[in-house]
Amino acid sequence: MSHKSPFEHRARKRFGQNFLHDAGVINRIIRSIAPKTGDHLVEIGPGQGALTRDLVDSGAQLDVVELDQDLVPILLAQFALKDNFALHQGDALRFDFSSLQRDGEKLRIIGNLPYNISTPLMFHLLSYQSLIEDMHFMLQKEVVDRLAAGPGDNHYGRLGIMVQYYCQVDFLFPVGSGAFNPAPKVESAIVRLRPHTELPHPARDVSLLQQVVRTAFTQRRKTLRNALKTLIDADSIDALGIDSGTRPERVSLAQFVAISDRLAERASSGDEE
Repeated sequence: MSHKSPFEHRARKRFGQNFLHDAGVINRIIRSIAPKTGDHLVEIGPGQGALTRDLVDSGAQLDVVELDQDLVPILLAQFALKDNFALHQGDALRFDFSSLQRDGEKLRIIGNLPYNISTPLMFHLLSYQSLIEDMHFMLQKEVVDRLAAGPGDNHYGRLGIMVQYYCQVDFLFPVGSGAFNPAPKVESAIVRLRPHTELPHPARDVSLLQQVVRTAFTQRRKTLRNALKTLIDADSIDALGIDSGTRPERVSLAQFVAISDRLAERASSGDEE
């Protein structure tokens, strides 16, 4: 009978685990975050603690949220005696991040996010945007490209538009697959999301904005007039100063908000298209 060391852990496919081990990349991430005493950090999916030690050593309060029960003893063995460390075993997609806030300070979120949960987790966190100062994520590079893309870019679409509605997005730097064990088949990148203190283009009805954007990009090669014909007619789009003959990938966030606001106005007044 073999006895498994508490410090041995195989990455699990079902959790999408790829553990960061490259010291140069770790240092660059820590420099980007620049944690300091007085910060309240929240690390999602700390894994085996590659970033955790530097985050704890910064003197900041650090809460970590880890789903994999087998990683809990590994993390506790390293950090349980640190006064500024607290571990929460659970699913970040269901976690109440407001429960971590104390004395009104804002949270700084950090995470190496598995591809399969990255989008729903970002939107879960954005529901707490008023509590969050910034977020630093390691994501699949293609996802970061989509988050940071602007009108006319190949990667521009629903994800980038809706995240940029809530946040300033900064593509920081790419990370090669060799920085992980096991090495993933895709490239990764670090992104910084900073929730806007005031939304630059507030929509009258965010759910309606989401519907407009989703409908527009269902067939992104169509013109705006054809993509949105079930919601709004071409003359109404043109009346907003937006060319209904353009493709959705060239329409800005502000323009999508203008379209959704027009629909919201009509809904509130009882007018039909």
